[in-house]
Amino acid sequence: MNPKLLHPSSWTDYELIDSGDGEKLERFGKFVLIRPEPQAIWSKVLSNKDWTVHAHARFDREQKDRFRFTDEVKGGWKKIKPIPESWQVQYKYNHFNISLRLALTGFGHVGVFPEQGSNWNFIYDTLTSWKLPSARVLNLFAYTGAASVVARMAGAEVTHVDASRPGLNWANQNMQLNNLSDIRWVYEDAFKFVKREVKRGNKYNGIIMDPPPYGRGPEGEKWTLQEQLNELVRLSSALLERKNCFFILNMYAVGLSSLVGLNVAKTHFENVAFEWGEFYLKSKHNRDLPMGTFLRMSG
Repeated sequence: MNPKLLHPSSWTDYELIDSGDGEKLERFGKFVLIRPEPQAIWSKVLSNKDWTVHAHARFDREQKDRFRFTDEVKGGWKKIKPIPESWQVQYKYNHFNISLRLALTGFGHVGVFPEQGSNWNFIYDTLTSWKLPSARVLNLFAYTGAASVVARMAGAEVTHVDASRPGLNWANQNMQLNNLSDIRWVYEDAFKFVKREVKRGNKYNGIIMDPPPYGRGPEGEKWTLQEQLNELVRLSSALLERKNCFFILNMYAVGLSSLVGLNVAKTHFENVAFEWGEFYLKSKHNRDLPMGTFLRMSG
């Protein structure tokens, strides 16, 4: 199968207005933000004045290499117009509608990665098509839990693993916003958790992973994507049921081809047809923005 280019088509509360000169101009609900984007090396369509007129807040990142983010963030948000400490957006797709809490964070994130809408649709459609009494889903590096909320909404038992206490608290708020309950929260290094689950002999119908290029666990465990991804996928393949199953791998690491994820997965999953390629955000002004690679399968 050839690689695909996919963009989320169900958003009304999100819009990529423009991008260029290392930045992106985005609307989240009623609020417009300017944030750094190292892949946007082209020129903006709109003028700098137009960007500022639209924007409620701007995040500036102070670092020498503007084309590659590091784990040390210097800079912060500058509010241009009044904007609340937090607000909500809606994501609607066919038979589900989720609410997500957004806020301006010290890392320049806002609590959601909009391109993941395509994966949320896939998760919901896959789980609801099985008609199992209760599928089990494992979400690794699970951030603020949009995928966990979707899987729970589709009736799955969800285990949500993340090494950030604030991230877990945020995900819990998203669960409650959607009148859901009983997501299992695990504050732990994802790699360490998966190792233990293999030893326990546990199995899951679905595994979602969105590993960062680098990171730290609760006890200082070091995570490096290029050093540990192959072993993580090997271990995860041992956790996955062979029938009524799905697997999702997302990577946002500048310079890594979608073929990297495909080759890693092929190493550990035999006779499986994968859907793979790039996610992107469709721009109002014809400057579509690449947002990392994806690989997924269901069986």
